Amino acid sequence: MANKSLASRKQTVIAIFLATGIIFLGRLFYLQIIDDSYELSANNNVLRYVTQYPARGLIYDRNGKLLVYNEAVYDLMVLPRQVKDIDTLEFCRLLDITPEGFVQRMKKARDYSRFKPSLFEKQISKETYGYLEEKMYRFPGFFVQPRTLRKYPEPMGAHLLGYVGEVNQSIIDKDPYYKSGDYIGISGIEKSYEEDLRGRKGIKIRMVDVHNREVGSFQNGLYDTLAVMGKDLYLTIDAELQQYGELLMQGKMGSVVAIEPSSGEILAFLSSPTYDPNLLVGRVRGKNFSELSKDPVKPLLNRAMMGQYPPGSTFKMVNDLVGLQEGVLNTRTHYTCQGPGSSPIRCTHHHQSPLDVYIAIQQSCNPFHWQVYRSILNNPRRKNVKENYTAWRNHVMSMGFGHKLGTDMQFELSGNIPSAEKFDAIYGKGRWNAMTVRSLSIGQGEILVTPLQLANSAAVMANRGYYFVPHVVKSIGVNETRNEKFNKVTSTIDPAYFEIAVEGMRQVATMGTARWYQIEDITMCGKTGTAENPHGKDHSLFMAFAPADQPVIAIAVIIENSGFGSTWALPVASLMIEKYIKREVSRKDIEERMINGKLY
Repeated sequence: MANKSLASRKQTVIAIFLATGIIFLGRLFYLQIIDDSYELSANNNVLRYVTQYPARGLIYDRNGKLLVYNEAVYDLMVLPRQVKDIDTLEFCRLLDITPEGFVQRMKKARDYSRFKPSLFEKQISKETYGYLEEKMYRFPGFFVQPRTLRKYPEPMGAHLLGYVGEVNQSIIDKDPYYKSGDYIGISGIEKSYEEDLRGRKGIKIRMVDVHNREVGSFQNGLYDTLAVMGKDLYLTIDAELQQYGELLMQGKMGSVVAIEPSSGEILAFLSSPTYDPNLLVGRVRGKNFSELSKDPVKPLLNRAMMGQYPPGSTFKMVNDLVGLQEGVLNTRTHYTCQGPGSSPIRCTHHHQSPLDVYIAIQQSCNPFHWQVYRSILNNPRRKNVKENYTAWRNHVMSMGFGHKLGTDMQFELSGNIPSAEKFDAIYGKGRWNAMTVRSLSIGQGEILVTPLQLANSAAVMANRGYYFVPHVVKSIGVNETRNEKFNKVTSTIDPAYFEIAVEGMRQVATMGTARWYQIEDITMCGKTGTAENPHGKDHSLFMAFAPADQPVIAIAVIIENSGFGSTWALPVASLMIEKYIKREVSRKDIEERMINGKLY
């Protein structure tokens, strides 16, 4: 009985050893024959993992004209643990860097990782790369990685297109897609549509010999992944109109924004002074950015949606529309004007008196619009001035003022339509009235608008009461259209009242302050403005749309420190309208004066 028990235990032990052996043999077979992860790990010291950077998507205008493409450059990468016994002076000579610069770069690379490749010198030209490639075998631990940089065939649209730069640590921490040395859109379209434009990175695993030379792909590229190019963008911008606007705005500080009223598509979007976008590409970007930043005329500032200005007389129709909606104004309403002797707001014109709303818009009469504004704030329909002011503000904001419009570009500012609470804080509750804030009646005081908002208000007038959110991308790729992504916004004003404001604007262009710049065969509706500037000469403003009955373009021009709206902003806008509708300009004398006019 004891022998049987002993034999049974012996068989059990043998079975355990056999099972264990089978398990080990199976595991060894799996590791050595099937699973190659350990092989990959063991080969890390002779493999090079090269990121394949995708080309960014191309950018075209609304007519298919190429605005942005890519050009090949090369980054020099370093793997610190492999850098041994190299001729540092020869290496520095090849790259045209100092020995001190070499030491600094190596320290930065080691601090990042001794075992992972990092950027040593970025954006080496094709010529330098060709010379360096012949001698790379002498510098173990270094290798070249191809990538692309942006290129602009025409020096235009800098603020619109934006620029690309290297990611910082903050971006890397927020988004695991980015690694040290990667590029990202910093401003403009490049930033707003970064995820579409950037594509998807790939990787190639290369075998390297003891002389730092690539000898082929690892396992015939089995583990390589392809880079996927970014998506192309088709903009709403008309490149020809954009270029023409930038030509007209040379030597002037300000902005031009043009919109297609029926869609919200931005046709031209420019800020002046501007710069050649090629200046912020490649190894010279840092130096050029520093110089542009120090320029006193601020060419890097996107005035089109970051500049904030008093709208002046271009705002008068807005007050009229609120007055019509609130029942304190109609076409039979007349107010008197004593010209420059008017009080409490003087008039800058000598004209007939009394005036109705049409003539008041045509002649830009300050006293008339002050009386309308006072009637709105003293409207007996509500309990007090504060309630009436809040109703006025709500109407104004429904027309696109005092808040961001929601465009597809970054860094849009909201302008300012002050709240009743703001005046409570300044003057005290119940201690302010229409007289206290009377400057708002003529687009001055605390009111601020951006050129984008002013152009959008011209689109609201053109549409008789609504707008589509302005945007600059028409489609992503050929098929993914964007217009439906941008909502229609309807104002709180009855569309019938807009016909009154539009007729006043038509009379401005045919009989008023804009009559000298009529376009043959095109009826333009517009309004000039001269905005007081506490820091210098007044700003020149003009907003308009054309043609009057079936508008295809709405536009706003603001030129800083240039005086009357009819002197500079109006002729620039009328030339832009003619250029867009007719594709050529017949009034060469006006064109020449605008091109040659230098205001700073």
